[in-house]
Amino acid sequence: MACVGVFVAYLPVTTVSVSLPAIQRALNASTSELSWVSSAFVLPVAALILTAGVFGDVHGRKKVFQAGLAFCALGAAVSLSAQSIQTLWVGQALSGMGSAALLPMTLALISHAVPDPRERGKFIGLWATSLMAALAVGPLIAGVILEQFAWRWIFLLTIPVALLVMGLAVPLLDDSRAPGSRRLDWPGQITAAIAITALVYGVIEGGASSFTDTPVMVALTVGVAGLVAFVLVERHSESPMLDLSLFRSPAFTATTVVILISFLGLIGFFFVLSLYFGMVQHLSTLDAGLRMLMVTLVPVVLGGVFGRLSRRVSARVLITGGLLVTAGTLLALTTIDADTSFGSLAWRLALLGLGLGTAFTSITATAVASVPHRLAGMAAAGNNAFRQVGGALGPAVLGTLLTTRAVDALPGHLADTGIGGPASGRIVSAVDTGGFGAVARMDLGPARGRALEALAEAFVDGLHLCLVVSAVLMLLAAALSAILLRRPRRTSVPVAIGTKPDSTPAAAQEAVGR
Repeated sequence: MACVGVFVAYLPVTTVSVSLPAIQRALNASTSELSWVSSAFVLPVAALILTAGVFGDVHGRKKVFQAGLAFCALGAAVSLSAQSIQTLWVGQALSGMGSAALLPMTLALISHAVPDPRERGKFIGLWATSLMAALAVGPLIAGVILEQFAWRWIFLLTIPVALLVMGLAVPLLDDSRAPGSRRLDWPGQITAAIAITALVYGVIEGGASSFTDTPVMVALTVGVAGLVAFVLVERHSESPMLDLSLFRSPAFTATTVVILISFLGLIGFFFVLSLYFGMVQHLSTLDAGLRMLMVTLVPVVLGGVFGRLSRRVSARVLITGGLLVTAGTLLALTTIDADTSFGSLAWRLALLGLGLGTAFTSITATAVASVPHRLAGMAAAGNNAFRQVGGALGPAVLGTLLTTRAVDALPGHLADTGIGGPASGRIVSAVDTGGFGAVARMDLGPARGRALEALAEAFVDGLHLCLVVSAVLMLLAAALSAILLRRPRRTSVPVAIGTKPDSTPAAAQEAVGR
């Protein structure tokens, strides 16, 4: 039940990512509006995941699990009926709220149902495999659907699956809670939500227009003020949503920064890569999904190998080494162009999946291993929350870099194809205001083919910048990992949200501390 729940929670991540070109064409969306399709899902997850865990502890995990499924089904239904980009944002936000409830509850339900620590390790492994499987099969599901139907039908599968699991949960799941252990931290929840939303809004809209525009400056100011307020609130709260004493541990701080940066690059990379396949290489959604599968399939296939490595190799080596492989692969991808073949791309995408899988194996276990027992559950939840913050910022940051670089490079590429003067100005203005899909809708006569060719070259310039920035971020994360993960404090901690101090799977205990 928990495995199906986490599958439902993560399925929208890659099904939507690979469908973005089709969504952009159908709804005439700009690049910034397209960024919000991804961010509208991830923002609620980042803002609500910690509170959802506390809510389950107080009011019952089964109830929150069922509520999460209900929100996922409702969000999918809204997205399925969307006739505008704004309605799609609403549907994605509702699905994100459901995923925020499902992620901590699925782990907590496993912890309650399987008391034995070693036996529980097997089920948590299945949980992680289900998560990666959702990321892996999402592009294929979207591709098969879009071969025959409109883009909105990618949301249909979630509805019956979520409703079926909700019904089965009534007789099959036992409720559990931890009464009196924690209380809801509404001031922390409100300030965190304001800070995250304002910062992502500022980055997306600043890239679409200008960072000196008044609404953008106000949003960024509110975001910074919200972060300051969140820190002040949490420092004085009797039951904080995120205990700031966690950051006294260098290992927890390192893994938190690493996971934020990694998911910023990973989700942002999926966003940019899906546009590259659709708008530059003009691939069908199924063909694009097969290529993106190279990244997500490797961690699924090699999950058992990564698990065995984590028991024999230190977390510092695994995380740092994985990040270095990831950074090197991102730099290797900077040689691709509009005509790069599948074979030339496949080995690099597979190597990227290998690096990410190696790095992510021990991050959560390392985070919870570095804090006192009483804070281990919160450490796992906090690590997950920062992962989602990175996922929310990824499309915003890389989408902004992509558009800015491409617009700057476009006049030169247009001139190379013989397009200049007013025609060049109109094309650049259309891309700047309406996104990359705007050129295909323009009446350019015989120059249309040359304009699209120039746009593809400008897009590739933007893609190369995104890859370099992502590689630099991965190198920074690797450096932090190497420096701060030298001396893990202990090895006996829980890895799942809501687990007791003595209930850590043996594999997770052994993954750190060498």
